[in-house]
Amino acid sequence: MNVFLAVLWKDLLTEWRSRDRAVAMLLFSLLVVVVFHFSLPGGATSKMEATAPGLLWIAYVFASILGFNRAFSMELENDALSGIALLPTDRGWVFLGKATANLVILGFVQAIIAAVFGLVFELALLEVAAPFALVVLLGSLGLCSVGTLFAAVAVRTRFREVMLPLLMLPLLIPVLLGAVRATSSLLATGELDFSADFVLDE
Repeated sequence: MNVFLAVLWKDLLTEWRSRDRAVAMLLFSLLVVVVFHFSLPGGATSKMEATAPGLLWIAYVFASILGFNRAFSMELENDALSGIALLPTDRGWVFLGKATANLVILGFVQAIIAAVFGLVFELALLEVAAPFALVVLLGSLGLCSVGTLFAAVAVRTRFREVMLPLLMLPLLIPVLLGAVRATSSLLATGELDFSADFVLDE
């Protein structure tokens, strides 16, 4: 437990001092939203409301990939990764600390992206803020669990920036399907319905 808290505190403190990971994630995802806005004009049409959940989660995934790549790469400096591997404790606590730190940083970025996305595409996200936050939390748990695991695997490879999305994206398909479907339900009915089927283009 002490290792979990130490890793979590170290990652959050390092990010608070540098802010390079959060800023990079935020700027990149905001650029993605801007690209979507100019490539899919039309305001709050029914088709846009149907496709908006998928676009939002695409922005979330792109932001998370940037963050996961940075999560372990900074441990390569001064061979700190070897020191973490030699800790006399279960390595699961290290993974849990890293995953929780990724979840906190990603959650901060996601909140800003959601606010900007709602304004740009005229979505009433404030009306379903609580259930939407629950959906984002559950989806982010899946993202951070898979992403942190494969970031640790890919960090020692030569092309880790390429390997990470190749490894994690296929396994994220069930998570993203559930998250997009739940978000679609919220925007369409204001209620969560994970079993409903939504057609994106009619």
